[in-house]
Amino acid sequence: MGTLLGNIINSIVEIVGNLGYTGIFIMMFLESSFFPFPSEVVMIPAGYLVFKGEMNAIIAVICGIAGSLAGALFNYYIALKFGRDFLIRYGKYVFFTESTMQKMEAFFIKHGPMSTFVGRLITIIRQYISLPAGLARMNLAKFCLYTSLGAGIWVIILTLIGYYAGVWFGTDMSVDSIIHAFTSTTPTTQEIELKNIVKQTGLYTLGFVILCLVGYICYWRIQKQA
Repeated sequence: MGTLLGNIINSIVEIVGNLGYTGIFIMMFLESSFFPFPSEVVMIPAGYLVFKGEMNAIIAVICGIAGSLAGALFNYYIALKFGRDFLIRYGKYVFFTESTMQKMEAFFIKHGPMSTFVGRLITIIRQYISLPAGLARMNLAKFCLYTSLGAGIWVIILTLIGYYAGVWFGTDMSVDSIIHAFTSTTPTTQEIELKNIVKQTGLYTLGFVILCLVGYICYWRIQKQA
C-alpha cells in the first residue's frame, strides 16, 4: 500500500478509532463505499479488543455488517442516480479508475446478482461491486440480502482472526501493530504472518462458498429435472 494512502488510512483510524462501535460502523462504511479503506484494520483490531474483554463480539459484528451494507447502498445509489460517466469522471479523486470500473462490470455480467454476495469475499471487488449492481438496477431487497450475507461472513472471519491473534500472539500483539500490518510497506515478521493468515483464510472461505453454491445449483437442477 502506498505511503500516501497508508498515511490517510492511519489518520482516519486515529480520528475515528476512539469512537468504539460507532467508529467500526463509520470505518466499515468507508471500506464498503468509495474510499479504498481495508476492512482488516477495522474488524481484526475489534476482534482483538473482544479477546481483551474491551468489546462485545456480537455488537462489533453487527456494527461491521451494518457499516458494510450502508457503504454498499451508498455506492448503489450513486451509480443508480448519476450513472457511469459520473463515476468515471469523479472516481479518480478517490483512486477509482475506468479500468477498475470495467473489471467490476465484467465480474457482474459474468456472475449476475450473485456477484454481490461472492464479491464481498474478494479484495477490491468487495468495495466496488455495488456500482455495476446500481447501474443494472438490481432488485434492492436481493442486493441488501446478498451484500449482508457476504459482508457478514467476511466481518465474522476478520473478528475471529483478531480474537485468535490475541490467543496466538498474546501481549506481543497490539492494535497498532495489527493496523501497521495492513498499512505499512515494511511490516514486521509477526505482522507478515498475520497478513498471510488473513489471505489464506480468505481464499479458503471463498473456495468453500463457491463449492457450496455449485453444489446447490447442481442439486436444484437435479430436483427440477426429477
